[in-house]
Amino acid sequence: MNICVVTHKVLEGDGQGKVNYEVVKESISCGYQITLIASQIDKELEQNELVTWVHIPVKGLPTEIVKNIVFSHKASQWLKQHHQEFDIIKVNGSITNFSSDVNAVHFVHSSWLKSPVHTWQQNKNIYGFYQLLYTAINAYWEKQAFSKSKAIVAVSENVKQELIAIGVPPDKIKVIVNGVDLKKFQPGRFSRQDLGLPDNVLLAFFVGDIRTPRKNLDTVLKALANVPDLHLAIAGSTEDSPYLELAANLNISDRTHFLGYRIDISELMRAMDMFVFPSRYEPFGMVISEAMATELPVVTTRSTGVSDIVTPESGIVLADTEDVEELEKALKKLVSNCDLRKQMGLAGRNIVEHHSWITKAKNYIQLFEDLIAS
Repeated sequence: MNICVVTHKVLEGDGQGKVNYEVVKESISCGYQITLIASQIDKELEQNELVTWVHIPVKGLPTEIVKNIVFSHKASQWLKQHHQEFDIIKVNGSITNFSSDVNAVHFVHSSWLKSPVHTWQQNKNIYGFYQLLYTAINAYWEKQAFSKSKAIVAVSENVKQELIAIGVPPDKIKVIVNGVDLKKFQPGRFSRQDLGLPDNVLLAFFVGDIRTPRKNLDTVLKALANVPDLHLAIAGSTEDSPYLELAANLNISDRTHFLGYRIDISELMRAMDMFVFPSRYEPFGMVISEAMATELPVVTTRSTGVSDIVTPESGIVLADTEDVEELEKALKKLVSNCDLRKQMGLAGRNIVEHHSWITKAKNYIQLFEDLIAS
């Protein structure tokens, strides 16, 4: 099989890039030829004899919109000349206007555009307007791209429903949830002292962009104010974040530990007692499955796509992202019961062991083979 993958990045440590990286690795292990139309790829792949890299540089271009337009145009021009060389063309979202066999959807801009926590709804300024324009353009492009693909992969049931809502036929959609790195994220204890975190306290963990309300740290902090026996560690850039002030206003600064932007998330997770992530809009939410792999009990909301794999035995899934009282009850339940935390952690690890990246990559390869056979 000769496969072409069109995506901005194929990198092991990058969200969508990680998915493509694992699909490419599995394709190579099957002996398939891979052509990558991308701006960045992992050095390991660049050196593999089964991989051909069609490099489309966009570094230095002024905005994401311009970068996307340039990338899409160049990728489409190249595919017009070479598409007949491939058995399968896999793309991501609206990355090109050329027809594809498989389109993997990690984010539905049409749904994000309608979200009450969209950047424009929170910031009616030039930056907010740019984000509105960016989302609207991508929403238009993605509908065109989905109509030109034979099969659509949704990374969660939530994403599938969002696709159906914008007119994608249900029988065209296959759900393949994102995987988790079971070697990198595994149980164990990491020294809190080495991380500058307090010992001998119960510590919850939150990871995400804390400059906007989308990840819902405000609700977490309000709930924390009424859970006096719990501390919260927060990984995310604090630049222009309003939540340090909110923590101070709630008189919980001594129990909130803002760690800034971090890349050592796996080590941090091994120093925690639980994970809380009630995001208001999250097509998947890989950090939740990573926390489960680390044997942390999780508290999340139905609005996160990954909540599909969170059972009552492994965590607590709340119906309403804005319900401070219910989140407070969930946190108190975990704080008061050490055995429950351990049981949920073990159950979560057992669940995600069935969601390894190798398993997910094999699902993609099976889809490719099924499309060729049909």
